[in-house]
Amino acid sequence: MEVVVSFGAQDNVLLANCSDPPGHRWKPPGEDSDRSTSPSVLHSVATSWKEGLLNRKRPFVGRCCHSCTPQSQEKLFNPSIPSLGLRNVIYINETHTRHRGWLARRLSYMLFVLERDVRKDMFARNVMENVLNNSRVEKAITEVASDTSHNAPLVFLPVHKSHIDYLLITFILFCHNIKAPHIAAGNNLNIPIFSTLIHKLGGFFIRRRLDESANGKKDVLYRTLLHAYTEELLRQQQFLEVYLEGTRSRSGKPSPPRAGMLSFVVDALCNSNIPDVLIVPVGISYDRIIEGNYNSEQLGKPKKNESLWGVACGVFRMLRKNYGCVRVDFTQPFSLKEYLDTQRCRQLPAPLSLEQLLIPTIIEAQPDEAFFMGEEEEQLNAGDLSDEPWRRQVIANLAKHVLFTASKSSAVMSTHIVACLLLYRHRQGIALSKLVEDFFNMKEEILSRDFDLGFSGNSEDVVMHALHLLGNCVNVTSTSRNTEFVISPRNTVPALFELNFYSNGLFHVFIADAIIACSALALLKEQARETEGSSSKTLISQERLICRAAGLSHFLSNEVAVAMPCQMIYQVFHDAVGRLIQYGVLLVAEEEQEELSPSATEEPWPKRFPEPLSWRSDEEDEDSDFGEEQRDRYLKVSSSSEHQEFFTFLQRLLSPVLEAYAGAAIFVHGLERPIAEREYTMQLFRYLLTRTERGVATYGESATHYLVKNTVKTFKELGVLKERRESGVSVLELTGTFLPQANRRKLLQYIISFSLL
Repeated sequence: MEVVVSFGAQDNVLLANCSDPPGHRWKPPGEDSDRSTSPSVLHSVATSWKEGLLNRKRPFVGRCCHSCTPQSQEKLFNPSIPSLGLRNVIYINETHTRHRGWLARRLSYMLFVLERDVRKDMFARNVMENVLNNSRVEKAITEVASDTSHNAPLVFLPVHKSHIDYLLITFILFCHNIKAPHIAAGNNLNIPIFSTLIHKLGGFFIRRRLDESANGKKDVLYRTLLHAYTEELLRQQQFLEVYLEGTRSRSGKPSPPRAGMLSFVVDALCNSNIPDVLIVPVGISYDRIIEGNYNSEQLGKPKKNESLWGVACGVFRMLRKNYGCVRVDFTQPFSLKEYLDTQRCRQLPAPLSLEQLLIPTIIEAQPDEAFFMGEEEEQLNAGDLSDEPWRRQVIANLAKHVLFTASKSSAVMSTHIVACLLLYRHRQGIALSKLVEDFFNMKEEILSRDFDLGFSGNSEDVVMHALHLLGNCVNVTSTSRNTEFVISPRNTVPALFELNFYSNGLFHVFIADAIIACSALALLKEQARETEGSSSKTLISQERLICRAAGLSHFLSNEVAVAMPCQMIYQVFHDAVGRLIQYGVLLVAEEEQEELSPSATEEPWPKRFPEPLSWRSDEEDEDSDFGEEQRDRYLKVSSSSEHQEFFTFLQRLLSPVLEAYAGAAIFVHGLERPIAEREYTMQLFRYLLTRTERGVATYGESATHYLVKNTVKTFKELGVLKERRESGVSVLELTGTFLPQANRRKLLQYIISFSLL
């Protein structure tokens, strides 16, 4: 396995137990070797366009938010970081030690480890004694003295993809002589030997649900003990590592954050003499996770409990197989104190439920603009953490902010691109030479959007490496003349599930554009029904398009985050529309702006890139004309085949998700009586899986158990289903709004309008 670690968005490379496999010759980004021996189709890339892209430096990702933490962005950053090159962290020689000579060359690894500084303050002192004597455990909090001469403790908040996330971060920090963090791990990992290893690395085990005891009641004592334990660690300047998602991602996308442990960190900062805490979002990307896949769980089988045997098998698999690269990105830290101070100066909008946001549009057919372009009337008054609604909202926003940053900073791996191209651009199969060309175009598109890549080298080699890692998920066949290979995704349910998992690794790169594309499709369908025979039916109001996209992003809020809480979601979609206009995919229909609109005969979408558009936030609004009164403009989709292909690709990215939700909307038509939530979820899953197995579903990956659970959660938040407890069991039934079949049909029509189905 290879590990790539990036501090402050710069790369240090860790290579291990494999000798230069294809595609792993690390070079500057975009550096493709001479293609004189490549298939002729690859020579279609224009030389001038290629030179303009390949001279670009690797994008700098991971800077903290200039709106929420401007001082941290300026002070906690070294200008020399972008100039750092690649480093092989595991490769050690005598130059990395204080010794020289024949013996030093042969014992360099041992000497390197012996010279690492195991600091005394790496280990907590008297933690349990202090926790048990803490006044918070008894009645109230007592402020304790703190030595302000120490640096602020770091809290690492990584995305969670695999069990080895715990080991990777500790190992990387050790290699850089940085104090190891105390890891908040789930109690499912409290197994022999492995639990000892976690404890020795500074870890501690917590319940998966902090507030519930064995009898389902709120466990005040446990929460108080854990709160005091966290506070004591921070008071002693210990580092923490907390996984906001609570569990490993089964979909390849970040799961919605759980802010329980993060709330303890915030409370510890505000209620004790801890001067500050530095928050460090961490992005992690795998070519292939060592767990192999989560197909058994996605097929509805119960999750296997972690065991010593399972850990041993995982280690054996890791040593026996090549799992490619792991990329770890440590983003720029920011001050939690500064973040909270900034939030106190803001008027936070009161959170609105999905039902309040979308029911008027779905059921009453109100225009999107009627709500989305209006200002929310209710605001949460700025205050301190003693105001419980304000406190909850600030902590929830902080968790979303951090997870969005960590996800955006996660590098896109070669397997992500290949899986995405095979599923959503060349599902029926593609010649290897064409796949390599599209891979090259896609990676340049990703770089142009200021996302980073977790690989480098010749595109042909990297594609072959990715196909090798994807293994049984793809079919490789030769043509009749045996001069070309054809690559296609294997059309089995497990293979589709696994390819979808890896393709979701670049979901966050195109999500805003994909939502715009699906929203444009919905508006075109709507206008086609209203204005049959009229030529104006192909024109789309930009204002309506952005508002429709905002509605869809709220509807899919359990699937993906489009923006940080401090960003205006409308500005994000405004930028996405502008980007598609610059690509030539959308054309401005106004005559006076026709000369500024790209021609349909211009170069195809991968061959022309604008300057990267920045993510805007409310700090930049004063310099932007967004929000000012301006004349709406009308757009149309380019008729160019290349642009149509890209637009269809964007729509296909969301199609499996929309097909799952459409299937759930169909299934809810048969719900006539209350039913246990667990039973309802399994029946819905079997229904979607049956559609896939019979070939009825367009996208087989729409039947994953993860998507099924999200549809149930979304329908509860939307007010389609209501939940009540009976004898400790969650029971679902239809709400009054959706008892009429007509309203259930409206829900289905709303979902289908966005889809290519």
